[in-house]
Amino acid sequence: MTDYHRPLVQIGPARPEAALTLAGGWGWFTHVEVLSRGQTPRVIPAEALPLAARDALTAPRPAIAGLSFDRPRVMGILNATPDSFSDGGRHADPQVAVAAGVAMRAAGVDMLDIGGESTRPGAHTVPQDEEIARVRPVIEGLRAAGGGAISIDTRKAAVAEAAVAAGADLVNDVAGLTFDPALAPFCAARGVPVCVMHAQGDPATMQRDPRYGDVLLDVYDYLAERIAALEAQGIPRENIIADPGIGFGKTLDHNLALLARLSLFHSLGVPILLGASRKRFIGTIGGGAAGEERAPGSIAVALAALNHGVQVLRVHDVAQTLQSILLYRSALAGKQV
Repeated sequence: MTDYHRPLVQIGPARPEAALTLAGGWGWFTHVEVLSRGQTPRVIPAEALPLAARDALTAPRPAIAGLSFDRPRVMGILNATPDSFSDGGRHADPQVAVAAGVAMRAAGVDMLDIGGESTRPGAHTVPQDEEIARVRPVIEGLRAAGGGAISIDTRKAAVAEAAVAAGADLVNDVAGLTFDPALAPFCAARGVPVCVMHAQGDPATMQRDPRYGDVLLDVYDYLAERIAALEAQGIPRENIIADPGIGFGKTLDHNLALLARLSLFHSLGVPILLGASRKRFIGTIGGGAAGEERAPGSIAVALAALNHGVQVLRVHDVAQTLQSILLYRSALAGKQV
């Protein structure tokens, strides 16, 4: 029977001497919840962890795309598409998209995530040439406008290759590098970091009737298997970020089950990214039509994720999220950070 180890993360100055630092970041823990399929969870002291599990939870995460993970990082969403669920069409013009990205940089964003294919529920595949035509001028314009990390949100090797040539630093694939068999070899050969996400089904079908035996452990196992497969293809673990895929083939209850125990994913030994911004469940629980009306709920979920030590937040509302993080960190530290 496999045991899964979830650190019970604490934040703030009241840290016991025996506490372990989580992933070289701002969180720490003294106890761990042990999960097993079909068994009641139990809590053990951190000192009782197996050595390999302890190492996975405590080892500092190496920098990716020039970003360290000793503090929360914000990835700004920039969709160069006409049909994304939250901001479709707003940034379809490359000049408008570049201006929006420059504004996010001015607000302090850590990375910009450029997408040319909507992955909203029910969306269909965009031809790769069309996707390239959407994203390449945006990435070129952002790279010409200054420094800063850039991610390409794509499932396709040809799009990734064009984006990297234009100046992208990381490939963020909602399909976990399973859609296009040429994508992982390209990233391995070029040394390009990747974010591997869990999704059940593809965007066209993923919300029809998603089912899991245990959503938390099923998603964890999928990500662990994908990370191992990518390592076998030549992408080192230090070049991988993992994303549990909130809203991708998941019901409201599935999403909440993942959010309640997000810290489990630190056992993968890689940085964790959360992309919950403006998702449908936020409107269902908190009200608000799709778009900016869901910003307060999105920020609430983001701050809850920081309590789990999640290193990267992928968000639409960059300036508001950054302000919230600064106040969150300062309030917990008892001093301005």
